[in-house]
Amino acid sequence: MRVSTVEPRPDREDLTGAVRADLPLPRVLRAYIALTKPRIIELLLVTTVPTMILAAHGLPSLTLVLITLVGGYLAAGGANTLNMYLDRDIDGLMARTGHRPLVTGEISPRAALGFGLVLSMASVAWFALLTNGLAAALTAAAILMYVVGYTLILKRRTPQNIVWGGAAGCMQILIGWAAVTGSLTWAPMVLFGIVFFWTPPHYWPLSLRFRDDYAAAGVPMLPVVASLSRVAREIIGYSWAMVATSVLLVPAAHMTWFYTGAAVLLGAAFLWEAHGLLRRVRRGDLDVRPMRLFHGSISYLALLFLAVAIDPFLHF
Repeated sequence: MRVSTVEPRPDREDLTGAVRADLPLPRVLRAYIALTKPRIIELLLVTTVPTMILAAHGLPSLTLVLITLVGGYLAAGGANTLNMYLDRDIDGLMARTGHRPLVTGEISPRAALGFGLVLSMASVAWFALLTNGLAAALTAAAILMYVVGYTLILKRRTPQNIVWGGAAGCMQILIGWAAVTGSLTWAPMVLFGIVFFWTPPHYWPLSLRFRDDYAAAGVPMLPVVASLSRVAREIIGYSWAMVATSVLLVPAAHMTWFYTGAAVLLGAAFLWEAHGLLRRVRRGDLDVRPMRLFHGSISYLALLFLAVAIDPFLHF
């Protein structure tokens, strides 16, 4: 397997805190926004509003939705910033992450650490003051799971890192439900399970695409340490678990025919593509096209949660 490396950029800061001082303010502001990984946050928030609609059995308060989305952005942004701070040593070794602000020297480690801590603490306080204690506690747990559980403990030690680390990304579902109801039931736990089982089939195809990057950085993502066949089989296993869990939402939340049909059809399409990856691997295709499943997984989650959002309005 070819291993690619990325030479440090001439304008890159060192890891002790020196940062470029010649940057215009708009570029610095863009760099701070980049620390929060806004594209990942978009995906997380796609699941929040439908969850809140289901919890409210209709449209929740617009004010509460905005409060929850802002709090979710603060929490995820803080956790993502701290993740970049802790991973700055390996980000410079990977082409995929070589443009991040801590690698290019646009933001200093000290500034990033402070920014991440402020966002994280602000998110917990935000939920505590404007929603309820359960939502605030779940927010704190989500940040700790991602920063400590995934980034510090799991990421560099086990090929199952994304499986358990991905649980942090599911917490926004529980937070959204708690913000509406102040409690948790089986329905949000099932929604949590859908995203939990969705994460490996979503992320491992991306890891296949960039496995040389992860190998160069010494990160034991499953596609780096396992055969293509094993990766494809594990993707299929998690995909079946995800689809089965999506069907469990029907009795757990008393869903109608609309969601039931969407879950079955979307699940069948997802499983076809997951098994297609294994078929291409077994045929020995030079390009197994893992990004087809990666992009399809995004569409699957968005459409499934759209069905979750529509279903409560079909009860008569």
